[in-house]
Amino acid sequence: MSQLRTLVISPNWIGDAVMAQPLLQLLKAAHPERPIDVLAPPAVSPVWRQMVEVAEVLETPFRHGALQLKERWKYARLLRQRGYADAYVLPNTIKYALIPWLAGIPQRVGYKGESRYGLVNLMHHDETPPRPMVAFYAALGAPVIAQQSPALRAALPKPRMQVSSEQQQAVCTRLGIAAAQPVLALAPGAEFGGAKRWPASHFAGLARAVLAQQPATQVILLGSPKDKEACNEVAAELVAAQAQVFNLAGATSLAEAIALIAASSAVVANDSGLLHIASALNRPVVAVYGPTDPDHAPPFSDLAASISLRLECAPCKQRECPLGHQDCMVKLAPELVWQRLQPMLAAR
Repeated sequence: MSQLRTLVISPNWIGDAVMAQPLLQLLKAAHPERPIDVLAPPAVSPVWRQMVEVAEVLETPFRHGALQLKERWKYARLLRQRGYADAYVLPNTIKYALIPWLAGIPQRVGYKGESRYGLVNLMHHDETPPRPMVAFYAALGAPVIAQQSPALRAALPKPRMQVSSEQQQAVCTRLGIAAAQPVLALAPGAEFGGAKRWPASHFAGLARAVLAQQPATQVILLGSPKDKEACNEVAAELVAAQAQVFNLAGATSLAEAIALIAASSAVVANDSGLLHIASALNRPVVAVYGPTDPDHAPPFSDLAASISLRLECAPCKQRECPLGHQDCMVKLAPELVWQRLQPMLAAR
């Protein structure tokens, strides 16, 4: 008989995938002999490939938002041949719960989500108010009866990823970044919406403060093509100040961005997927929060700071500021971030 395996079905967001990583640590500790495969969207799969617990990443062939029942049935037949003992369904939709059910995987673990009774046969229930994301996903690795345990939560492992020195060197060489010099990585974008973005002028002001103290620092701006406008604004101010700036929004793959973060001396980011990657790579990181809750998805690096003004109107969790002023970000001055970042750079 072939070796039994575990299947984990990935969330659709990069940050969520990173924060689900402690679940893999718990699953591997429970069954060290059992390979763990992850079924993930192509846009998220590079994150899972940097996790040591993952045996194989399987990329989903489905269109976003489409049911594609016939295609899911065909894919489930392929999964059936791989010999899975259990599946952990991290997205809350029926679409993803269908796959392990159609594949005949005996134990299917997940949250109630879209009333997935039957499809999920080891059902967990959400809490109100919601748990921090790491605890939310990690609870799936414990028996339902124990998922509320404070001791369980206190003992949760931190998200962790690994990038080889060869991966780091390859991308630095391709882009002309000197690996021997300090690298400050800035992530001015945020997929969720404009309200989560610290102003570009504030990112530039912070970079200038760093450069005034460490003139040899190379500043890299990371993000997707959607973040180009924000990164262009930051780059324009830094080029005028004759800084070494690499505007890489949309110019790297996610795998390369992960390697660049691993090579960075420190990372400053909005509440975004790149923030959580930096945390899992244990880089010194400063996270800037406005409309989202800093306690819900904080960084876990040994050197980490979460900064929020905690205004009365926050966290509103809106994509755009409903009051029109975005004070939670605009009034969070670069000096406040520099106060937290400076000792991290000194410690490095």
